[in-house]
Amino acid sequence: MLRRSLSAEKRSNEVPKGHFAVYVGESEKKRFVIPLSYLNNPLFQELLCQAEEEFGFHHQMGGLTIPCSEELFIDITTHLSRA
Repeated sequence: MLRRSLSAEKRSNEVPKGHFAVYVGESEKKRFVIPLSYLNNPLFQELLCQAEEEFGFHHQMGGLTIPCSEELFIDITTHLSRA
C-alpha cells in the first residue's frame, strides 16, 4: 500500500508526452497539466501574454504561472477541450 501511494505521488509530478504543466490561481497556485496543442489557440496565447507581462521569464513556482483565477482557467480549458 505504501509503495503504491509513493509511486502515485511520483507520477503526479510527471508530465505526459505532448503536455506541459502550468500553475494557476490568485493566492494559492494549483498545478494543471494541459496539452501542448493549447499553445496554438489565440485564447490561450492571450493568457501567455498576460503571464509575460506580469512575470516576464521569471516564475516563482519554477514553471509557467498563469495570472488568472482558477475558475477562469478551467472555463478556458474546458472551452479549448471542446474545440
